[in-house]
Amino acid sequence: MAIETFNLSTLPGKISDIGRRSSALFELLQQQIVLGILPPMSVVLELDLAQRFGYSQSTVREALLALQQEGLVHRQPHRGTQISPCTEQEAIEMIHIRHDIECRAVSRVLERTADARAQLRTLLLKDIEAMIAAARAGDEYLLSCYDRAFHLRLYSCAQLPNVEPILKRCLVHNHRYKILHCGGGDTSRLLDSAERHHLLIEAIDGGDSAALVACLSHHIRTAVDFGPDLTQPDAGKML
Repeated sequence: MAIETFNLSTLPGKISDIGRRSSALFELLQQQIVLGILPPMSVVLELDLAQRFGYSQSTVREALLALQQEGLVHRQPHRGTQISPCTEQEAIEMIHIRHDIECRAVSRVLERTADARAQLRTLLLKDIEAMIAAARAGDEYLLSCYDRAFHLRLYSCAQLPNVEPILKRCLVHNHRYKILHCGGGDTSRLLDSAERHHLLIEAIDGGDSAALVACLSHHIRTAVDFGPDLTQPDAGKML
């Protein structure tokens, strides 16, 4: 079976500590998990994956270990690897964590030099352009990849590398929940999801720290189709 690959090698947050073949398989399996092709709570076996995709078991094992680091699978000795659940409760908790991590750090963008901010702005706009292209192609998974890249790039300004993996994990699970529970729909909805990031660029350009934090806060709190506000205690009842 041919593996579909994307040109994501330059995106922030990409797995870099595993081999090229393992990385390609990791990206494919991540895609299938996020899209629900490999459903929550289903079980996969190393040997089956190796035969299906034409890789050695060691390559499959390395890819599965990387997926475990993101919380997308749970490896069970002698019982296979289980795809992690995707629950409303965890989605809400991860929105809370993500919201706090990003909003506490985003004002540091404005502390950078004018040249550094200009360079960041250029890269963020390229991420938005890639999101829009993915939306027009109807590729919700690729859109989610560039969406995550945008937020990881923005967060990198905080220079808190030990926190970034936590944010990365929250982002992938937030997008997985959104796709599995609120996904589908037309190109217009996907374009709205991509283009709303322009408001964050405008807030950065405005140079007001409080306004930037408020803009990012609203962006995250309304991440699931612009509502409900997942940081509210009764959010689960509205999903």
